[in-house]
Amino acid sequence: MEVTAQTIAGWPFHALLRGSPLNHPRVAVQKTNRKGRTLYRSSLTVTSAGSLQSIIGSAGQRHKLSLSCLSGYAGKLSFFSHPSASFLCSISLGRTNMDRFVCYTSEGETVQKSYRWPDNQKPRICILGGGFGGLYTALRLESLVWTDDKKPQVLLVDQSDKFVFKPLLYELLSGEVDTWEIAPSFTELLKSTSAHFIKDKVKLLRPSDHLDNSGKNGPGRSCSGGTVLLESGVLVEYDWLVLALGAAAKLDVVPGSAEFAYPFSTLEDAIKVDDKLRMLEREQFSKDSSTVSVAIVGCGYSGVELAATISERLKGRGIVQAINVETSICPTAPFGNREAALKVLSSRNTKLLLGYFVSSIIEAPPSKDSAVFIGADQEMSVDNEVKTHRKYILELKPAQRGLQSQILEADLVLWTVGSKPLVPELEPSDQPRALPLNGRGQAETDENLRVKGHPRIFAIGDSAAMRDSSGKLLPATAQVAFQQADFAGWNLWAAINDRPLLPFRFQNLGEMMTLGRNDAAVSPSFIDGFTLDGPIGHTARKLAYLWRLPTDEHRLKVGISWLTKAAVDGVASLQTTIANALSLS
Repeated sequence: MEVTAQTIAGWPFHALLRGSPLNHPRVAVQKTNRKGRTLYRSSLTVTSAGSLQSIIGSAGQRHKLSLSCLSGYAGKLSFFSHPSASFLCSISLGRTNMDRFVCYTSEGETVQKSYRWPDNQKPRICILGGGFGGLYTALRLESLVWTDDKKPQVLLVDQSDKFVFKPLLYELLSGEVDTWEIAPSFTELLKSTSAHFIKDKVKLLRPSDHLDNSGKNGPGRSCSGGTVLLESGVLVEYDWLVLALGAAAKLDVVPGSAEFAYPFSTLEDAIKVDDKLRMLEREQFSKDSSTVSVAIVGCGYSGVELAATISERLKGRGIVQAINVETSICPTAPFGNREAALKVLSSRNTKLLLGYFVSSIIEAPPSKDSAVFIGADQEMSVDNEVKTHRKYILELKPAQRGLQSQILEADLVLWTVGSKPLVPELEPSDQPRALPLNGRGQAETDENLRVKGHPRIFAIGDSAAMRDSSGKLLPATAQVAFQQADFAGWNLWAAINDRPLLPFRFQNLGEMMTLGRNDAAVSPSFIDGFTLDGPIGHTARKLAYLWRLPTDEHRLKVGISWLTKAAVDGVASLQTTIANALSLS
């Protein structure tokens, strides 16, 4: 395939050619302005002579596309708009093993950076997101039995270089776990597999599986399902795509929440909260006066687990105030979990403000008591003044009748309400191939986890709007993502091997929550009304999550580490007991 092209810089241009000269492929040409509005659209047929010339333009602005196809070779030509170029051209020849991306700019033709798959004849699976859904899908694909010619190449893309076992983030605040135990690197986890990892962010998604992709692009490999443009400028062409990008905290809900509240959904969030708590604890110790005040917005699982963990950590040195719009905590949790949480919170310095919502958060004016203790690892300000921290004022409005508005002051505000799925943008955005999204921004999927209208794209976890048999959306939990990863891996195997796909059926195994260093609540679904709480529940929860860790090697390392810590804590507790008994005698 030979391509020449001319265009005017600043005018996005899109063209797509599919098929072989033997079956008269059609080329669709579209011209858009900077806002994505379509200015021109046409469709032409390439004759068996294998030549096409289309000249598009108005008012002296001309766009010329000229190509010639080598007879007998299936090929694809794609033109895409690109922020740093007039347009981007993708040329793919299946039988000649040629894949290259050419970027046309005002300075001439340059080769676009593209991800080089090891073998262009084998299926290419790109997994976006390395959370529970993405990583476990990659591991599931590795565990399946493949024939040599159909074993896929797997590429995992995530903006972080570490996998985070999010249900155990609370244990970072309590000091029960080390960072390496719950956040191993992807390189370590995938070193015994054939999967590859790239640390990058997803910028644009360009699916082409809305077209007829029933043909093959040579033996053993399906024709391309589309491309993904990464923030670094690398373009990844894939045959199959898995959307598992998870969700981010939604902070821009009320005035001041984005500026002054801390989220708690990533490893970085947990580290920032831990650092802030350490600073407040040092300040309280240095002044030995006022208590630390922590406000938590939201009393779902995350808010309640944070309240229990932080209140135990602060003990009598601080107070935790949890705010919820509902009149109860964890309204969707099993009764046993909810009662265990209420019992623990009532025994600690925790105040529940139920039936309220936060209308605004502002920074309190500085006071004479706001001087912060400066540790050895902190620097003084440039003008040599003592560093200060501000308190925050939350305005609470009643969500239920009979309640009065309140003003709350806090040293630290944690926000656990709301999230937004990280589904990437598409280009161009006004095309009918755009992913079907629900109101929350999740991709609508069929029962096989495939995005509706896109047979080459699977969506799982927070990226998917998967419904149960009653039509109710499944919760965005780690348990759902675990199970979807198993089905996504199997269905990719089935699709590549021309086997029937399995419909996903969620099996609720129960719910767990941590309530402190030696306390938790576990309600298994297979025993109605039964809940394990206290130290037994804590042990059951830790064992369940140990079993769920990604690989056998990492599971063994963490298990040994936890056993060692338990032994050390047991010896220390025994020594304390003996010392107390001797002092009394």
